Amino acid sequence: MITVKKFGGTSVGSAEAFRRSADIIRSGEGNTVVVVSAMSGVTNYLISFLESGESSAAEVIDTMRVKHKEAAEEVMSPGLLKEYLEVLDLRLLSLKELLEDPDVRKDPYFNDNISSQGERLSAVTMAFVLREAGLDSVPLCSEEAGIHAVGCPGAGFADLDLTSRDLSYTLRPLLDNGKVPVITGFYGRNGEGKPMTFGRGGSDYSAAVIAHAIDADFLEIWTDVDGFMTADPRIVDNAKTIEEMNFSEAAELAYFGAKVLHPRTIEPARRKHIPVRVKNSFNPQGKGTIIHHLRAPQDELLRSVALKTDLSIITVNSSEIAYRPKMVGRIIDRIGDANVIVYAISTSLSTVAFLIHNNDVKEVLRNLNTLEGDDIERIDVKSNMCLICAVGDNLLDRCGASAEIFGKVREANANVELISEGASTVSLNFVVSMDKATPVVRALHEGFIG
Repeated sequence: MITVKKFGGTSVGSAEAFRRSADIIRSGEGNTVVVVSAMSGVTNYLISFLESGESSAAEVIDTMRVKHKEAAEEVMSPGLLKEYLEVLDLRLLSLKELLEDPDVRKDPYFNDNISSQGERLSAVTMAFVLREAGLDSVPLCSEEAGIHAVGCPGAGFADLDLTSRDLSYTLRPLLDNGKVPVITGFYGRNGEGKPMTFGRGGSDYSAAVIAHAIDADFLEIWTDVDGFMTADPRIVDNAKTIEEMNFSEAAELAYFGAKVLHPRTIEPARRKHIPVRVKNSFNPQGKGTIIHHLRAPQDELLRSVALKTDLSIITVNSSEIAYRPKMVGRIIDRIGDANVIVYAISTSLSTVAFLIHNNDVKEVLRNLNTLEGDDIERIDVKSNMCLICAVGDNLLDRCGASAEIFGKVREANANVELISEGASTVSLNFVVSMDKATPVVRALHEGFIG
């Protein structure tokens, strides 16, 4: 049996967290492949350095060394600690050379290279922590393992075929010899051998890609929450952990606001029917959430209610736009050129409306304004919106489900600004104003989950 276990930033955020995660790995059965995020706070620090440029290369190196050394000193014996620090310093020397090379800064993948350094350091640290725990562990960067990425800087995705080919050569021999590979999450290498990140939280996705590539029996995501919840516990006091759900439900919740998994995590696992367990490394005895391809039993109308905040509706008005498909295509192209995520789209005879994050509005408007003046009559923006995602097994196949849900929305005295229905049979998504989001979520949870 092969299990891929991914540990997030808080699960490797301190000496105690490293020790706890090592105990989880050591107690597992069969062969294990470990995937790690950067230590908590490291990626944010590196990105802040890239954006502000206030710290020097020497300050960055010193900060990284102190953080990892302090954790290692509490976990490792003196002999192993000495060996670890030698490896750590070699990695940090490479980072220092990158930061001080003015030519490298011109590389379009420079930011990806620097922001992924935290994973490279935590992989080495975890490997040595596992050695201290008696496991024969080997740290591997994504380049060494053979994780191939395609796409654009900061928003890559994995080439599953090439990755499967290479990982069969790099990981199989290690597993056959009883070793525990510890692999960097968050990024892969593109066709030029350059690092390309998978977006924030992308280590979950990396783990799913690896599980897919080696035909793992299980994928475990170890984080700091007990799994998927019926609602955000900061909003709903009696929110409960969902013990079982299917891939479609988990994918919708992850995409539309549940901050448990990177939204792309589900698809590689779903392709090979690899069950995904989401568990809390601070509460390893908890049941967590199991996600699989089978229908999970459900008596209630809804399984969970998620929300995504700080959104805006942009409405493009143009005479009889519904009869001008090329015009709609040009509008979509302009939004695509801005490289922003569209969470919902709605059309009518003379308008097309789409939902994006507040931060993307200026860029999208700039691109839309390059269209011919006669093509667009007016562009309206409605900001501070919130997308509610109501998820349930075959929700839209249940007669009257939408009416029941919107009845609760009315009871919360909220107005529905936009609806996205029919794209998935397990979710109903709609937009309300930010000030009504909390009452709506509470009303839906109380009415259909309890």
